[in-house]
Amino acid sequence: MARLEGKVALITGGARGIGESIATLFTKHGAKVIIADILDDLGQSVCQNIGHEIASFIHCDVCIESDVEKAINFTIHKFSKLDIMINNAAIAGDLKLSILDNEVTDFERVLSVNVTGVFLGIKHAARVMIPNRNGSIITIGSIASSVGGNTSHAYTSSKHAIVGLTKNVAAELGEFGIRVNCVSPYFIITPATKPIVEKYPDLYTNVYSNLKGVDQKEQDVAEATLFLASDESKFISGHNLALDGGFSVINPSFGLFSRVRTTR
Repeated sequence: MARLEGKVALITGGARGIGESIATLFTKHGAKVIIADILDDLGQSVCQNIGHEIASFIHCDVCIESDVEKAINFTIHKFSKLDIMINNAAIAGDLKLSILDNEVTDFERVLSVNVTGVFLGIKHAARVMIPNRNGSIITIGSIASSVGGNTSHAYTSSKHAIVGLTKNVAAELGEFGIRVNCVSPYFIITPATKPIVEKYPDLYTNVYSNLKGVDQKEQDVAEATLFLASDESKFISGHNLALDGGFSVINPSFGLFSRVRTTR
């Protein structure tokens, strides 16, 4: 069953990784998509693979308000409406383990993309959704939105910030029938995270979730996003959906179900 039949979605950072998976899955469920990214060649390639009649690309740097505004306007011009806004574009930043080694310029760069970029996406999506009194805005978060110690200070700060922004905007836009949510996945190897894994293999070699026998893939994030984008989730707003295999609910070294205890 096509769960997004007749809907139009704009996806930032849709040229590769999780964004590409979302774009591909959405079109399989009947949606038309606009991919907004700074990676022009990859973005055009994704649209070609999907089909230009249902997928279009526009260059967009989410840190530049005029770019985001232009992407929203392009969507309206191309498909006459915007039903779903996916704020996926993000950067990991440099992983420097000591706060003393972190530069303010690097910190601000991560927040500019990961927080300001999301703010601009929500703002301009709301601009066209409010008159229609309908819409679903979804931001791709991270396990770093709820726990600390897993990644850089800047990235963790940014992912916590977008959850707060999601809740605040959901409180405002509910009046107009617009839902605002987050999807926060566990650690996934993507083009953005691969350099960090390669640089710090000892930190990420034994990454595990609480759910045995299951490895999270980009497709899993796309499926969860599809649910929040569809009418199946019509009464869910202001929610941060943890897609982490139960990682954030347990300390694996302590408690009745600790890994240490059960392996003795």
